[in-house]
Amino acid sequence: MEIKVIEKSKKKIIFDLIGADHTFSNALKKELWNDKNVKVSAYNIQHPLIGIPRIIVETEDKEPEKALIDAAKRLQKKNEQFLESAKKMRI
Repeated sequence: MEIKVIEKSKKKIIFDLIGADHTFSNALKKELWNDKNVKVSAYNIQHPLIGIPRIIVETEDKEPEKALIDAAKRLQKKNEQFLESAKKMRI
């Protein structure tokens, strides 16, 4: 995945997430909402054939980049926990 910043300010960032789709974008958007400093977390894909998610993050007391990094770390931890649970399953 590649991040292409469209707009950036102290409390807001808008970027395209090249190489991602609805799956990751939706997970990231939802995880950002778990941060009490996030005021806006949304994404949009303008055209289904082009398929590049544009993500918008606005915060209150935190830099939006920090909120993104924190959300990505939480998602990584959840994925690791899921992987461990899946390994313990009987097939």
